[in-house]
Amino acid sequence: MIKKIATFALIILVVSVTALPALGEDDDENNFIALDHGYTVDYYKSYGSPVIQASITGDPELERGETADLKIKIANAGAISGFKRLNANQKRINDSIEETIALGEMGEEEECTTAKDIDATLQSETKYIEVESTGNFQNVEELETGHIALLSYTIKVDGNAPAGNYELLLPVTYQYQANVRTVTADAVNLGITDVDYAREYKTKTETLKIPISIKSEPKFEVTNVSGNLVQGESKVVNVTYKNTRETVAKDAFARIIVMSPLSTEKATVRLGDIGPGEEKTASFEIKADSDATVKKYGVNSEIKYLDNDGDSKFSESMKVDLPLKATEQKFSITGIAILLIIVIALYQIVNVHRKRNQNDENVSGDENE
Repeated sequence: MIKKIATFALIILVVSVTALPALGEDDDENNFIALDHGYTVDYYKSYGSPVIQASITGDPELERGETADLKIKIANAGAISGFKRLNANQKRINDSIEETIALGEMGEEEECTTAKDIDATLQSETKYIEVESTGNFQNVEELETGHIALLSYTIKVDGNAPAGNYELLLPVTYQYQANVRTVTADAVNLGITDVDYAREYKTKTETLKIPISIKSEPKFEVTNVSGNLVQGESKVVNVTYKNTRETVAKDAFARIIVMSPLSTEKATVRLGDIGPGEEKTASFEIKADSDATVKKYGVNSEIKYLDNDGDSKFSESMKVDLPLKATEQKFSITGIAILLIIVIALYQIVNVHRKRNQNDENVSGDENE
């Protein structure tokens, strides 16, 4: 009696460890249950599995410096290529009933193309594209064949990223049904009822490639500034711009932004097309107030141009340093007049003194005679 109770307890323990945890939260007949082959029969083997594909929804072309919400569509294109009837050779039931049971198992085998519990994490292998860690791990509970799911990630493109094509990596891990076996009546001896099938699952990990591109566009820098400003005067300042990127900036205009105590009547100068590596110089006439502080003024400049699609674009703001000199000291009309008066006065004084000396000499001569 004690041996029977111990044996029964051992069976219950085995069932609780191997079978019951695999049943999951639901208790329907389709849940996975791991049973020894002595309690199952395998009638059919299916040939097929999930085929996960990924692509970007929307425009895959990004701009330098852009922070983008990347929408990635994953689709399951799995298909069953066929079934193989296994030689079960079961004689416990008549052929017609057994055939019905076998066909039922074959129907369950069709779920082999469904991907379950999909984990996906987007990765970048280049320093020019950063995937934000927040929300990077995403999960799809189930994806049947012919269905799609949408994943969303945030990426940042470096402002100095070279134009061209890039690949992001999307490792995905999922489970799929590898085999279905029909549970026999002997499973009742384990205390298992209302379970028709035992399912075997496999885990698969694969890395999907997500192609994107970074748009080619001009980038400018100020390479030279010539000319000085002078207090109270208008002076011409020449600013040279260089296109450091690989794309032509069409119909470009340079603009300089000045504020008091500086001013200009023409802030925009047409440069025309600027090719890759090419330099163009814009001349601006800038006036400084007479009481402007003598120092180096930093003003902003930018270039407006047309891109390859004919859309208007603006460059990043560029700093232009303009030194301001003091006004050259010159004699005024009043100063000249005062100087003339002084000269005339001195002349008169000298002339009077000379005449007085002459008179004194004449008087001395007469007395001697």
